[in-house]
Amino acid sequence: MIEILPSILASDFTRLGEQIEQVESAGATMLHLDVMDGHFVPNLTIGPPVVASIRKFTRMTLDVHLMIEDPDFFAGIFIQSGADCVSVHQEVCRNLDRTLRHIRSEGARAGVVLNPATPVSTLSEVLDVFDYVLVMSVNPGFGGQEFIPRSLEKLSQLRSLRSQHGLEFDIEIDGGVTRDNSGKIAAAGANWLVAGTSVFGAADPGAAYQELKQAAESALRPLA
Repeated sequence: MIEILPSILASDFTRLGEQIEQVESAGATMLHLDVMDGHFVPNLTIGPPVVASIRKFTRMTLDVHLMIEDPDFFAGIFIQSGADCVSVHQEVCRNLDRTLRHIRSEGARAGVVLNPATPVSTLSEVLDVFDYVLVMSVNPGFGGQEFIPRSLEKLSQLRSLRSQHGLEFDIEIDGGVTRDNSGKIAAAGANWLVAGTSVFGAADPGAAYQELKQAAESALRPLA
């Protein structure tokens, strides 16, 4: 099943509650929250209090993406604040197996993130420890960047790996997702598509969400 995850990084924070309500009313069931520390990536965003406030406001699944240098310390704090899913970067985890198991032990789904230059093969020893993989299709840190085409091959590799080992992890993608490329992305293997500017940059975020979802799902329908 295709899920479109609106990313609040691209929202108008003076209207955040209103815009969240718009996408939820349009059918969104998951919301993507980017946490940046200004060290692992060159930007600063939100902390646990914002996640806690959003948790009180919506029933949507909160997918928290930790772009930070110390995910072991902060993962549990974000889960306590209301995160349902927490993803950490392979590139920053000194003991990825332990970090993912810790997230699960705290009651959240555990995800691992791959930057554009990080190969899928780096996950070979933790295949049974994560619940989803997030492929970065831009270099992390800022919204509004163009999609990196080679990300499609990573999606295909992950889909093959999942099938080969009889696993059921979800495949997520973040960066440059638009109505024009969402079909190719879904066809390559992603079933969670994060969309920031394409949703919250539109005049009607709810309508933009629905158009993206329809475009992605249409690529998976069998030809008549």
